[in-house]
Amino acid sequence: MRIVERPPLWWRALCPTALYRVAEQNRRVYLTFDDGPIPEVTPWVLDRLAERDIKATFFMVGDNARRYPYLVEAVRSAGHTLGNHAMHHLQGLRTSLQTYVDDIDEARQYIDTPLFRPPHGLLRRSQAKALSGRYDIVMYDVVTRDYSRRLTADEVFDNVCTLVRPGSIIVFHDSLKSWPRLHEALPRSLDWLSEHGYTFAPLKATVTARLQ
Repeated sequence: MRIVERPPLWWRALCPTALYRVAEQNRRVYLTFDDGPIPEVTPWVLDRLAERDIKATFFMVGDNARRYPYLVEAVRSAGHTLGNHAMHHLQGLRTSLQTYVDDIDEARQYIDTPLFRPPHGLLRRSQAKALSGRYDIVMYDVVTRDYSRRLTADEVFDNVCTLVRPGSIIVFHDSLKSWPRLHEALPRSLDWLSEHGYTFAPLKATVTARLQ
């Protein structure tokens, strides 16, 4: 079982109010990109998406958004959706409730969106409860693990092909850590998904239908 790439039901139960997968009758998926924006990678990602007329959701680290506001605007102007990925990418299990919530609220000064994805996909029940009334917490159905130095681009691509299903929320990263695999795996994944009948949409704050 690929526990990291697709969180099992017991993992999802730790944060049951979060969105892991969108209820879809059609072969539609939701591409997301975490940890940007950065000038070395984000513009390249935007170009690859534009070539294929694909819209996605970018979960941005607040400190990156603060340093590169022109990239935030580039993502927004291209028709993509913005998401909050905390100001300093804090790991919820290692952070107190108030510090964690304050960090997310600080990021919202630079990323005006109610969509929030916990860094590392981890947070405490108390944190989820405190945030759920103010943010739509978005997890994932497929994480490509493009950030892992233990994987090749072929293996990242295989994660997408093997695990995708209608309504999947798929995670890539527009980061330097992911770049060695992303630059090959992302275009191949986009083309493979299109060839197999999948369409793409950005996440919206109004999405409420959830599947486990």
